[in-house]
Amino acid sequence: MDSWIHDLIAQLGYLGIAALMFAETVFPPLPSEVIMPLAGMEAGRGVMALPGVIAAGTAGAMAGNIAWYLVARALGITRFDGLIERYGRWLTISRNDVDRGQRLFANGGALFVCVGRLVPTIRSIVSIPAGLLAMPFGRFVFWSLLGTTAWTSILAVAGAGLGQGYGAVERFVGPISLGIIVLLVVAYVWRVATWRR
Repeated sequence: MDSWIHDLIAQLGYLGIAALMFAETVFPPLPSEVIMPLAGMEAGRGVMALPGVIAAGTAGAMAGNIAWYLVARALGITRFDGLIERYGRWLTISRNDVDRGQRLFANGGALFVCVGRLVPTIRSIVSIPAGLLAMPFGRFVFWSLLGTTAWTSILAVAGAGLGQGYGAVERFVGPISLGIIVLLVVAYVWRVATWRR
């Protein structure tokens, strides 16, 4: 996977970084833990400017964040209620869960959106509850931008600092991402198995 990501960045530069980060946000299995350190490595070699790499990665990821938010906002909580009624078991969500989520989001939505952008896998889906629960768009963009900029900066700076050893970033963050995915799958299976209306 590394080689074609590197080739795309080499061919398209900042636009390639933005496109890859947009795709990563929309399709989480494409890892930012590979994209941004590789882009940072290019900056470390002097091929690109580090601020430009961070800006491109952040812009691409934010485009994906906003796309998910707008889709969820268009769906809305009322339509989502219909999905819960029909597919609650498979979504592992009940109306009580939604009510509880609304209360929690009202109190800590900004923190959830900001910190969620720093958690592998979770960072790609944070926009959905924000959109469904109608978090004000300006607030959503501000807190998403804060968390997303921090995430892309950490990975790009690490890649630039490590140079050819950028793989160390992936070796460190990769198992954490995998662990989170495994926990989410186990939690999902458990919820489906024990789900009650």
